[in-house]
Amino acid sequence: MFIFLLIYVISFIVSLRDVLKGNAQGVLVFMIFGLSMYYTAMSVAFTLGLKDIIPLMQGFKEVLIICLLISNIATLKYRPRLHLIDYVIFAYFAYLVIYAILPIGEQSLSARLVAFKSNSFYIVVYFAARLMDPRRIYIGKYFNFIILLTIAVGLVLVGELMIGRQLQTFTGFADYSYYFFNFEPGGHFGLNWTFESDGGTPRFASFFTSPLEHAAATLLALSVIIGLYTADDNKLTINSMGILAFGSTILSIIFAISRAPLISYFFVIYVYALITKRKYITYTIHAAGCLVIVYFIYLFTKFEQTNNNLLTVAMNTVDFSDPSSVGHLVQWAEGIIAIIEHPLGLGLGSSGRIGGSLGENVGGENQFIIIGVQTGIIALVLYLSIYMMFIGTGFKWLNRLKGKERKLCMVVLLLKISFLIPLMTSEVESSSYISYMNWFLSGLLISMIMQLRTNQTLPVNDY
Repeated sequence: MFIFLLIYVISFIVSLRDVLKGNAQGVLVFMIFGLSMYYTAMSVAFTLGLKDIIPLMQGFKEVLIICLLISNIATLKYRPRLHLIDYVIFAYFAYLVIYAILPIGEQSLSARLVAFKSNSFYIVVYFAARLMDPRRIYIGKYFNFIILLTIAVGLVLVGELMIGRQLQTFTGFADYSYYFFNFEPGGHFGLNWTFESDGGTPRFASFFTSPLEHAAATLLALSVIIGLYTADDNKLTINSMGILAFGSTILSIIFAISRAPLISYFFVIYVYALITKRKYITYTIHAAGCLVIVYFIYLFTKFEQTNNNLLTVAMNTVDFSDPSSVGHLVQWAEGIIAIIEHPLGLGLGSSGRIGGSLGENVGGENQFIIIGVQTGIIALVLYLSIYMMFIGTGFKWLNRLKGKERKLCMVVLLLKISFLIPLMTSEVESSSYISYMNWFLSGLLISMIMQLRTNQTLPVNDY
């Protein structure tokens, strides 16, 4: 298990060295290999008795991003032209700053600042990437790193399936979670309830934080596979490594047993088929969808006579009778009521993962509701606007771009689309790996677009 901690530390050292040397793209080494196994590495460190230095290692990701941002600002030769998305993101960030500084809500200043970091640091990640020179980014190289990571995820998952136990039962996951976040172990596997579905069926996370993050990372991997291997003429040319990675995503999305990402997985493929006008894929999905519906209707008619865990999960999902679905509904209802009663929000730290660790959570199980409960309708509208503008920008520029710019645009567009449903059922931004990669790639895309939109920029000091 020590290998996970070793990879985490070494990837940080490599990335920090590159950033300090001016090679900004080196930050992606840590973001891909370090953050993907962040929680597992911290759990192993706790098991090895390194709890006193864990807070230091937890801060690696923030230190690296801040160093990158400072380096990019210091090396700016021209004042960058801003995109409309930049202005809206900055407005959202400034709005959150107000909630962090002013005594809004019942949380202490320290708790508000912790919640502020959790709710806004991905914006710092965005601007760190936004201020990079896209001409110096070899994005294909790092997409291939994600391909390698995806294959590794699949190999670990196969190992978990062979022994019938989650990796987290060996890494000290439960003890670390309780000591640092006050999350008590639960479920039949001594981890927490997210590691099992209805009837006690195990859900697997590979070396990610949870099955939910595992499933979300699978959506990221799928988007990268599609973007990397699709040429400018929409011809899909995939090599053996890509096939292995795609096979790993299939295993991952199945055994993570997360319903929203599972739907998104096939929705991404469907959207890709529409974008690239692959009618055989759309017709196949239509036919497969009809067959699945007919099959489940048949199974539902035999529900009383059968004892099938998969059927139980499907049936309980449809009628919202399983604890997970009921929990979603209760959390959504609480959150919506709170937003209606307090349209300006209850304050940072009142909802989401931070609120849960403080024992004062209101609403949740939905990224949009979590934002609305904490900082009100204005922040929610800004966040939604940012998200929709990214999707609109992706569609607008996809057929205008060529080469690596088009590959990046395809990845970001499919990534944003793939997260739409998971955002409604979980706090996606709480995952460092998913959030950092999402916003970093988004920042790179806008940087590339703005570079193409203008051939001349003003010097930094020229106002």
